[in-house]
Amino acid sequence: MSCPICQVRKEKRFCPAVHGRICPQCCGEQREVTLDCPSDCPYLQQAREHEKPRPAEQFDRASLFLQVEVSDQFTYEHEHLLMGLSYALAQAAHADRSLNDRDLIAALSAMCTRYERLVNSGLHYDQTLASIAQQAVAAQVEEMLKQYRAAEQQQLGYSTLRDSDVLKSFVFLVRLGHGRTSGRPKSRAFIDFLFAQFPKKQSAVVTQQDVGSRIIMP
Repeated sequence: MSCPICQVRKEKRFCPAVHGRICPQCCGEQREVTLDCPSDCPYLQQAREHEKPRPAEQFDRASLFLQVEVSDQFTYEHEHLLMGLSYALAQAAHADRSLNDRDLIAALSAMCTRYERLVNSGLHYDQTLASIAQQAVAAQVEEMLKQYRAAEQQQLGYSTLRDSDVLKSFVFLVRLGHGRTSGRPKSRAFIDFLFAQFPKKQSAVVTQQDVGSRIIMP
C-alpha cells in the first residue's frame, strides 16, 4: 500500500501521529512539521540522537537577547531560581499537552522584553502574548517568582531578588530553549528535556546536590 501522506511511496513504518504506516521519507520530512509526533516515538527518539546542533545562522540574534549578559557566576549564584523557573515551565507543559517549544520560548521571550523594559526604564508594561496557552505559561512562571520571593521573605525577612536577576534568568531559559529545540514548528524537544528534569509528580524542592546536575548550560 502507498503512504497516506505522499500517496506515492510505499508505506514501511508505523507512525503514531497518523495511527498508521507511512514511508520513511515522509517520516523524515514531516516529523514535527505537520506531524504531532509523540515523545515516545522510536523514530523521533532516534532522530534526536543523531541530530546535529543547528548552525548559528539559523538563529535570529535578537531572539537570544545578546545585549543581556548572563555569566557563569550568575547561574551558579541563582541555581535555585533557575530550577524553580524551569520547574514552572515543566508544570505548564504537563498541564497543557498541546504546548510546543515555540509556545514556551514565545512566553519567555515576552517576559524578557517586559523585564528588560522594567530594568532599563522602570516602566511596567505587559507584553501581549499570541495565545491563551502562552498566557498560561507566563502566569505559571510569574506564580513561581511570587513563591520564590515569599520564601526569601520568610527565611531572610526580606527579598534579595532583583528585577535584573529575573531578566537574566529569563534570558538564560530563552537561550536554553533555543539550544534544545529542533526549530521545527511542532518540536517538543525542549519540553521533553524539561520533563526529564522534572517528572510530573516531582516536587520543585530540590537539594543543593541536585541543582548542579540538572541545570545544563545552553
